[in-house]
Amino acid sequence: MTSLFTRLSRRVVPGHVRHVHPVPHRDAQGLVAKVYDQMERDFGMIAPPVALHAPAPTVLSASWVLLREILLVDGRVDRATKEAVAAAVSLGNRCPYCVDVHSTTFLGLVGGDEARAVAADRIDTIADPRLRELVRWGRLSGGAERPAPPFTPAEAPELIGTAVAFHHFNRMVNIFLQESPLPPVRGRVRGAVRRGAAGIMGRLAGGGTGPGGSLDLLPPAVSPPGLEWAAGQPHIAEAARRALAAVEDSAARSVPEQVRQLVTDRLATGPPPGPGPVNRPWLAEVTAGLPDEHRPAARLALLTAFASYQVTDAVVAECRARGQDDTELITLAGWAALSAARQVGTRLYSDLTTCGVAARCADRPGGAE
Repeated sequence: MTSLFTRLSRRVVPGHVRHVHPVPHRDAQGLVAKVYDQMERDFGMIAPPVALHAPAPTVLSASWVLLREILLVDGRVDRATKEAVAAAVSLGNRCPYCVDVHSTTFLGLVGGDEARAVAADRIDTIADPRLRELVRWGRLSGGAERPAPPFTPAEAPELIGTAVAFHHFNRMVNIFLQESPLPPVRGRVRGAVRRGAAGIMGRLAGGGTGPGGSLDLLPPAVSPPGLEWAAGQPHIAEAARRALAAVEDSAARSVPEQVRQLVTDRLATGPPPGPGPVNRPWLAEVTAGLPDEHRPAARLALLTAFASYQVTDAVVAECRARGQDDTELITLAGWAALSAARQVGTRLYSDLTTCGVAARCADRPGGAE
C-alpha cells in the first residue's frame, strides 16, 4: 500500500521543476512509470532531482540507475557517509537544493553538530577526522586543487561514484529545479522545518536495498574508457556502463555532432582560463565557429558542464527559440552534465592510483591499503 507521505510527495514534483514540463505520477507511462514505481519503492518518494529528467525517459532511467546503485545500495561505505559526501560535492557545485536535501538526510541519519557543520560549509569544525577529510575531498572534487583521496581503493566505487553521480545531479538541478526544497521561511521556523524534514529523510534512508535491482531499466553496454573507478563493485560498474551508453546514444540522436565535439574537446582541455565563473567573451569565442543555429545549444551545454549555476532563463530561451523541446533540452543538458561528471571521475581515479602506494595517502584516515 502506498504511504500517505509517498502520495503527498507526488504533488511536490510539479512545483519544483522549471524550464520543462514535469511528468506527474498520474500521467507516467512506459519507462517513466517503471522508474517512478521503483523510486517510490526503494527511495520512498519520487525525488524531484531525478524526476526532472522525465521528459527524456532514457536520461531519466540513467540518472535513477546511477543514484540507486551508488547511493542507496548497502556496501562498504555507509549511507550517512555517502550523504555527507553528496552534500559536500553539492557545496562545491553551488547547488543549494542538493545541499539542503543531502545535508538534511545526513542530519536525519546521524544528528548533531557534524551534520550542521556540513550544511553550513564549516568543514574545519567537523570533529571526526575521517568525515572531515571526506567532506573536504568531496567539496573540492571538481577543482584543480584536490586533496589526496582519503579512502581505500575498495571504497572507490562508492565514494568516487557518489561524487560522479552528484556532479551530474547538481548540474541538472541548478538548471531545472527551484533553489531549495524547503519552504521559504527563516530563523527558528526554518530550523523546525529542517528538523522535521530530517526525521522523514532519515527514516527513508535508514533501510538499504539490494544491488542490481534497477539495471534492467537500461540495456547492457560495453564499458568505455573513464569508468575504471567503478570496477571493484559489479553492480556499480554495470550501472555506470549502462547509464553512460544510454545517455550517449540519446545525445547522438538529438544533439548536433559539432556541439558534442566542442564540449568533449573543452572538457578534455580543462575549464575556461581564469578563476571563477565562465566569462561571456570566452563563451562567444569558443562557439564562434559553429553555425548560428547550433550556438544556443553549445552555450547551454558548455555552461552546464563548467558552471551550471550561470544558466539563466535567457540561455534556455535561446534554445527554445531554435525549436528545442523538453526532451531535447533534458537530453542536451543531461549529456553535458554526465560528460562533465565522467571527467571528474577519471581525474579522481587518477588521484587514487597516483597516490595509492604513497605515504601521503597511507597516512590519511582510511588511506590506501
